[in-house]
Amino acid sequence: MFGRKEKHASTVTYDREKEKPVLRCSICTGEQVFGFRNMETGKFEEVSLIRNEKELKELLGQYGIAQDEVEKVY
Repeated sequence: MFGRKEKHASTVTYDREKEKPVLRCSICTGEQVFGFRNMETGKFEEVSLIRNEKELKELLGQYGIAQDEVEKVY
């Protein structure tokens, strides 16, 4: 009843035909936000704040994205 829940490693998917992975970076503060930009509308959907390279690599692994696929936008 009050047992621990097991964490399941799952790969989250996104629509590769309609969305593009984007890393939105601030020039002033250095803040980085990972998300997906809809190629039809240009709307950016924020997924997670990135604090370091380790977090970015973990997030890319979850989505099955290579680091060279991610576009940096300033």
